[in-house]
Amino acid sequence: MGGPPLVGWLVVVIGAVTGVSCLLRTRAAAGAALGAAERRVSRAEGVKGLGMALMALPAPALAQHPWGGWLFGAFFGAMALWTLSLSRRGDHAPAHHVHLGVGAASMVYMSVVMATAPAAHGAMPGMAGTTGTAGLPVVNGLLLAYFGLYALWAGLRMLPAGAAATAGGATGGLLAAPELAAACRVSLGIGMFAMLLTM
Repeated sequence: MGGPPLVGWLVVVIGAVTGVSCLLRTRAAAGAALGAAERRVSRAEGVKGLGMALMALPAPALAQHPWGGWLFGAFFGAMALWTLSLSRRGDHAPAHHVHLGVGAASMVYMSVVMATAPAAHGAMPGMAGTTGTAGLPVVNGLLLAYFGLYALWAGLRMLPAGAAATAGGATGGLLAAPELAAACRVSLGIGMFAMLLTM
């Protein structure tokens, strides 16, 4: 997952802002305006965004240890199982839970690549400094296509909603707005695409 440090910092910003925004949606007045199922989805997206930011952070403490990638893998593996278990409840868009599971599984894949790839001088330190062609090219290509198309699809779905959007008058109106949820999904898709592109 080698690449210029600027890409790593951009993924850090995207992941952190998205993660915090999604987690804020579950709090206070914004959380009260959402259903329990949507709050669970927002929490999962928030944790994923913050995890992306941590993985992409140039020279994080975890990446300096051989067990750092495995720790990320275990964390995102548990998250993948949790999000897939949510899809069985049938309480909120099972397809979206499956998408979150695919995202978490992709993070597990990147974590394993991060843990097993040989270090290379000058590679993106936050992604464990690999040789620049890490992972399996076919898997990388399929995941790139998936997240690229998902980001485009989610972005196109925002267009009609954005045209009809009005300013929220209530406290937390912006955080509870469906447009913010859609923007979080686009941002996570772009962040995943950027992380995979640097492999």
